[in-house]
Amino acid sequence: MSEYRLDRTAFKAQTAEEAVRRQAEYYRSLTWQERLRIANYLNSVAYNYPENNPPRLDRTVFRARGRD
Repeated sequence: MSEYRLDRTAFKAQTAEEAVRRQAEYYRSLTWQERLRIANYLNSVAYNYPENNPPRLDRTVFRARGRD
Protein backbone atom coordinates (compact mmCIF):
# COMPACT_ATOMS: atom_id res chain seq x y z
CA MET A 1 0.00 0.00 0.00
CA SER A 2 1.21 3.50 -0.72
CA GLU A 3 2.10 6.11 1.87
CA TYR A 4 -0.03 8.71 0.03
CA ARG A 5 -3.61 8.89 1.29
CA LEU A 6 -6.45 11.27 0.64
CA ASP A 7 -7.41 13.25 3.76
CA ARG A 8 -11.19 13.31 3.50
CA THR A 9 -11.54 15.58 6.54
CA ALA A 10 -9.72 18.48 4.86
CA PHE A 11 -11.87 20.53 2.51
CA LYS A 12 -12.03 24.20 1.59
CA ALA A 13 -14.59 25.66 -0.77
CA GLN A 14 -12.69 27.54 -3.46
CA THR A 15 -12.83 28.49 -7.11
CA ALA A 16 -10.94 26.52 -9.75
CA GLU A 17 -8.39 29.33 -10.06
CA GLU A 18 -7.77 29.35 -6.31
CA ALA A 19 -7.38 25.57 -6.30
CA VAL A 20 -4.79 25.72 -9.09
CA ARG A 21 -2.86 28.47 -7.30
CA ARG A 22 -2.89 26.65 -3.95
CA GLN A 23 -1.83 23.37 -5.57
CA ALA A 24 1.05 25.09 -7.38
CA GLU A 25 2.16 26.72 -4.11
CA TYR A 26 2.08 23.37 -2.34
CA TYR A 27 4.19 21.59 -4.96
CA ARG A 28 6.68 24.48 -5.07
CA SER A 29 7.14 24.12 -1.30
CA LEU A 30 8.29 20.50 -1.69
CA THR A 31 11.90 19.52 -2.29
CA TRP A 32 12.85 18.14 -5.69
CA GLN A 33 13.26 14.70 -4.08
CA GLU A 34 9.69 14.77 -2.75
CA ARG A 35 8.33 15.87 -6.15
CA LEU A 36 10.30 13.08 -7.84
CA ARG A 37 8.90 10.54 -5.36
CA ILE A 38 5.36 11.72 -6.13
CA ALA A 39 6.01 11.54 -9.89
CA ASN A 40 7.32 7.98 -9.49
CA TYR A 41 4.18 7.02 -7.56
CA LEU A 42 1.85 8.57 -10.17
CA ASN A 43 3.69 6.78 -13.01
CA SER A 44 3.41 3.46 -11.17
CA VAL A 45 -0.34 3.96 -10.78
CA ALA A 46 -0.85 5.12 -14.37
CA TYR A 47 1.15 2.27 -15.92
CA ASN A 48 0.19 -0.37 -13.32
CA TYR A 49 3.60 -1.52 -12.04
CA PRO A 50 4.92 -1.87 -8.47
CA GLU A 51 6.09 1.51 -7.16
CA ASN A 52 9.73 0.54 -6.55
CA ASN A 53 10.09 -1.91 -9.43
CA PRO A 54 9.54 -0.16 -12.79
CA PRO A 55 9.58 -2.28 -15.96
CA ARG A 56 12.82 -2.54 -17.92
CA LEU A 57 13.13 -0.70 -21.22
CA ASP A 58 12.83 -3.05 -24.18
CA ARG A 59 15.92 -1.99 -26.11
CA THR A 60 15.06 -4.22 -29.07
CA VAL A 61 12.26 -1.81 -30.07
CA PHE A 62 14.43 1.32 -30.29
CA ARG A 63 17.41 1.96 -32.51
CA ALA A 64 19.82 4.91 -32.59
CA ARG A 65 20.54 6.36 -36.02
CA GLY A 66 22.84 9.08 -37.19
CA ARG A 67 21.72 12.05 -39.21
CA ASP A 68 21.64 11.48 -42.94
